[in-house]
Amino acid sequence: MNRRNFLAQAAPAATALAAFGLPATLAAQGAKPAFQTKDGMNYAPVNTKARAVVKPGEFVFAAAYLEHGHINGQCNGLTEAGGTLKWLYDPNPQNPLLAGLRKKHPQARVARSLDEILDDKAVHLVAGAAVPNVRGPIGCRVMQAEKDYFTDKTPFTELGQLADARRVVAGTKRKFMVYFSERLHTESGMHATDLVKQGAIGKVIHVLGLGPHRLSKKSRPAWFFRREEYGGILCDIGSHQFEQFLTYSGATDAVVADASVANYANPDTPELEDFGQATLIGDNGVSNYIRVDWFTPDGLRTWGDGRIFIIGTKGTLELRKYLDLARDKTSDHVFLVDAEGEKHIPVSGKVGYRFFGELILDVLNRTETAMTQAHCFKAAELCLKAQAQARWLTPKPTTL
Repeated sequence: MNRRNFLAQAAPAATALAAFGLPATLAAQGAKPAFQTKDGMNYAPVNTKARAVVKPGEFVFAAAYLEHGHINGQCNGLTEAGGTLKWLYDPNPQNPLLAGLRKKHPQARVARSLDEILDDKAVHLVAGAAVPNVRGPIGCRVMQAEKDYFTDKTPFTELGQLADARRVVAGTKRKFMVYFSERLHTESGMHATDLVKQGAIGKVIHVLGLGPHRLSKKSRPAWFFRREEYGGILCDIGSHQFEQFLTYSGATDAVVADASVANYANPDTPELEDFGQATLIGDNGVSNYIRVDWFTPDGLRTWGDGRIFIIGTKGTLELRKYLDLARDKTSDHVFLVDAEGEKHIPVSGKVGYRFFGELILDVLNRTETAMTQAHCFKAAELCLKAQAQARWLTPKPTTL
């Protein structure tokens, strides 16, 4: 099914959604709250009304290097859009994430090595969630084998890895895409993307992003606490915020005006940064502030109260992505204020996650509808630059 037919099928239901305050351009899809542990390690939304953009077997992919539960969300999105998961691989055959994916996708074969996947000419794309400091090198190897790559965030931990990936993309013409789930796999995030594009709040002048997470040390792998491997808090969970800033502001580049990190409460893991903040100024004059941390209290019913605030010349938007604190248990609340008044737009189950179908079609048609490569790499570049120049608010560990 080509993109034109896909959108044509979605149009009637999308028009009906306009009655609920939703733009008619939104795909007529529905979703239910994500399956997730309280630490967010298995954030994996399920789209109950997803529309396949391809027939079975037309888009074949593999999942390899399964170090983070986000791989479940990546696979969910691709299979719901019609993708066929053919291969699974992890260097540790006892990996519980491998076992979980085998149970959910019994048709998928377990590869003996990454090479076995790369040698299969039927495979279009390899999805992965490796330890962060090897995601870039793995992606280069995948692209050199003439396949596209879809990695969990953060894609890189050093600017040199980004330079290598840019060089390989230029030479192979393959795609290096990133699972920025805080926008791409939230209905409020995708709805706000459309509202901003349609001019609902005028020209955007400021974006504020808050990304608190629950630490849950017992559930975290050892690499999570080693700076060389996870990359730092602005590089890691901060990468979501920089991607959202670029999307909502319309900026194509930015300078890091200020950045800082700290370890306030975890002396037993000195290389862990449990707090980070940064200020950016876009090349179009739009400013940005982000704050990320590992201080979600145990009493919160989910892993973090992630929010986005967007100020425009004609209105404001607030996204309460994962819950409406102390009021509503459902996710994906959008609050719009404009000249006409105040609007609460609950979008859970009404928007869906179109990125995955668009990515599949981009791979097959060699287009850039889901996300441009330039945008993807720029978000990665900004988080790396912010991390590199961040000053410590608490004593810097002697091991760094």
